[in-house]
Amino acid sequence: MQIFFSTLNQTTFLFALIALGYALTKFKFVPRNSPAVLSKLENYLFLPALVLLTFTENFTIEKISSTWKILLFSLVVLAVVIPVTFLITKFITKDDYIRKIYIYGLTFSNFAFMGNAIVSTLFPEIFLEYVIFTIALWIVIYLWGAPALLISDSGHMTLSHRLKSFVNPMFIAMVIGAVLGLLKLSLPSPIELALTSAKDCMSPVAMLLTGMTVANIDLKKTFSDVKIYIISILRLVIYPLIFILLAKFIPMDNTLFICTVCSLAMPLGLNTIVIPGAYGKDTSAAAGMALVSHLLSCITIPLIFNLI
Repeated sequence: MQIFFSTLNQTTFLFALIALGYALTKFKFVPRNSPAVLSKLENYLFLPALVLLTFTENFTIEKISSTWKILLFSLVVLAVVIPVTFLITKFITKDDYIRKIYIYGLTFSNFAFMGNAIVSTLFPEIFLEYVIFTIALWIVIYLWGAPALLISDSGHMTLSHRLKSFVNPMFIAMVIGAVLGLLKLSLPSPIELALTSAKDCMSPVAMLLTGMTVANIDLKKTFSDVKIYIISILRLVIYPLIFILLAKFIPMDNTLFICTVCSLAMPLGLNTIVIPGAYGKDTSAAAGMALVSHLLSCITIPLIFNLI
């Protein structure tokens, strides 16, 4: 029952913020351009602060050298998930932009905010290993996921376009954080405190932004969109179940097994709302996916963890 109530508490908190963002927008307590402003804050401040501090604290020679197998396995999982996801999404939608959103959502779950909360509560003894596992995910997100799927307007990016897309706040923060971590350099206390405060705003503001975005879409259409349920079930149930079955034939320790299941079983990530929104793109489909997948995760996460 611990996992059920831990998950329930976390998802209730998330939905409270979504509901608040929805109400603030519906009753016009906030300006019409609030979603755009929050997206900019997320993209230029809150997300970079999270990435920079994550890499500064965890991207060290000692941790990488002692846990290289975890990092390598994380990359192997992505190497399998990405091509499978590209193939699956071809049969779900023909819209290039929506397909990119689906690809990102199926490839990268809410492994940070939701995943960290679940693992730190249920498996505190392996929380550090889980953070190391997710470093590989962050690297792929800011080298490929965000630039190619959420920022670029071109289906086939040229080399110059791809390099240009790397010059974004999140990638710059990743590089700075990695350098600081490898060199064991500490940020000045006031700056670290400011970044920590900004980092803590990322997830709550993202959920408020989700609610504000949802307030401007047709909820009836969202909840009747079969494609959103297909993507959500793939993310929450099919992907983790396939891994659990395959793990019976793959030698690995329990820590690596739990880290992988945790990353695969989380709901669709929030970057599909935050990053495109900062570039003025339509985030209604992404908001619908976030809403439905987080709601379903109240049931699926306890079931998956009870299964293992």
